[in-house]
Amino acid sequence: MAATHIRFDWAIKKQLRDKANYVVLEGFISELLGEVITIESILESESNPQTQDNKLNRVDILALNSAGELLLVEVQNSSENDYFQRMLFGVSTLITEYLDKGEPYSKVKKVYSINIVYFPLGQGQDYIYDGKLNFIGRHIQDRLEPSNLQKELFTIEQVYQIFPEYYILRVKQFDDVTKNSLDEWIYFLKNSEIKEEFQARGLAQAKENLRIESLPNQEKAAYQKYLEDKRYEISMLEGAEAVGELRGREEGIKQGREEGIKQGREEGIKQGIEQGREQGIKQGIEQGIEQGIEQGIEQGIEQGIEQGIEQGIQQERRASLERILQLRFGTIPSEISEKIQGLDIQQLDTLMARALTVTSLDEFSQHLPN
Repeated sequence: MAATHIRFDWAIKKQLRDKANYVVLEGFISELLGEVITIESILESESNPQTQDNKLNRVDILALNSAGELLLVEVQNSSENDYFQRMLFGVSTLITEYLDKGEPYSKVKKVYSINIVYFPLGQGQDYIYDGKLNFIGRHIQDRLEPSNLQKELFTIEQVYQIFPEYYILRVKQFDDVTKNSLDEWIYFLKNSEIKEEFQARGLAQAKENLRIESLPNQEKAAYQKYLEDKRYEISMLEGAEAVGELRGREEGIKQGREEGIKQGREEGIKQGIEQGREQGIKQGIEQGIEQGIEQGIEQGIEQGIEQGIEQGIQQERRASLERILQLRFGTIPSEISEKIQGLDIQQLDTLMARALTVTSLDEFSQHLPN
């Protein structure tokens, strides 16, 4: 069903400033804060002047409730990166503006900053955020509370009741599923539509008082122009965003290509080094094996020749020793011959001299190693 009610930002500028429509604003704020709020008056402030010089995307209303607290409602349609800082500045300005020079700090007014934003402010999944100040102990995590005297003097129970409270309604993040009375208000803020079954405080009056067809012709024409200006503003923003996105994409492609070439070069060098190292190791192993085989063969031949020469000399010494013994004493017993076969060159040379000086084989055998 098409929206048939006045947009809330327009209503704040026009209808909701009338005392007869305070009940609508009271209903919205009461549902948001979870307590009954009564508005005493709509104020003008240096922080929310209603002049022709106002930015089109900012709509403020400043109200004073029956408890003497300040209620600042802002509607923001287009994105602002420094919107958090603007919230802080607006509240700080109100606190100092409504404390007369020479008044004690106890006269500082409580401020509720209610921000209805139609863009994804910050990062988060929810559509309603509230911020209250509490002091938490660093070591034991206890909450700092007012003294009994402070509770009595200022009619409070917790410290946060003195400090400003912030509420952010990220309207575009609402999924149009109403789970409670506050969601009914969020639905209206997003769609400018009030369903028959809605029961939230203030919506019945809003449904009756904020009908487009109930506007006088001159005001209706002004409202239609406001909607057209808003559509044009959105179109301009979307166009600028599209151009920015296109340029950003082109710049991103260029930067991505440059970074890709750089990363590809670095990765190629890295892979080349790794592959070169692997191939070098492989070739080194192959060459090492080949050289090792060659050296092994050479060393084996050399050692074989040396061992062959040594064995030949040993055999010649054994044969010479046995011939000497045979010439001197005749047949050599087998046990003496076996022992001679196990002697090295040095032992054979020593026994060669013994064989020439001993007088019998028995005397010779006494010099043989056991």
